Amino acid sequence: MTAAFMRKNIVSRQRFILIAKEIFRKSIHLCSAFIPLLLKYMYVPVLASLSLVTVIYIACEYAHFKGRHIPVISTITAAAARKRDENKFVLGPVTLSMGIIICSLMWEPLPAAIGVYALAFGDGLASLAGKLFGKIRIPLTEGKTAAGSLTCFSAIFISAFLTGGDAGVALIVASAGMFIEVLPLKDFDNLIIPVALGGLAQLCL
Repeated sequence: MTAAFMRKNIVSRQRFILIAKEIFRKSIHLCSAFIPLLLKYMYVPVLASLSLVTVIYIACEYAHFKGRHIPVISTITAAAARKRDENKFVLGPVTLSMGIIICSLMWEPLPAAIGVYALAFGDGLASLAGKLFGKIRIPLTEGKTAAGSLTCFSAIFISAFLTGGDAGVALIVASAGMFIEVLPLKDFDNLIIPVALGGLAQLCL
């Protein structure tokens, strides 16, 4: 009885840590939703700042990977890192910022905003919903869940519709976003989702 209770406590604690990390990671995704508004008023400074922060992060993460502790950045990275990121260069923040930068440079403001919101809300909430509510796993997707995919579709559809005002375009973008999100792309979905969906929105609007 005691051993079973201890095992249950260990499993519960591991799940709590996993969820806490996921909430922290996805809060960063959600914060990227402010980027389209900032770009509207400070286009060049915002993109320049994102580029500079990305370069600084790469330098710091490389130093951390070599065994050097970088104050603040190493702590944040460790708090957000998943098990698959252990003892590896944590690529997620780089692909996140690069996805936003490339999307903003390639597409017009409205479709670019749709692409960034898809990344912020669709991809941001999908993983969290999957961790919290995911019971049905989708085959050949490395653990993606039906709950996560449906959350991704809903979040992208709502954000695209509120941004572009066209339900048909929102449906197309959300369907494409759900398909991309379910692919086992690891951190590269941060790059592909905003660029691909921003381009699709520009094509359809």
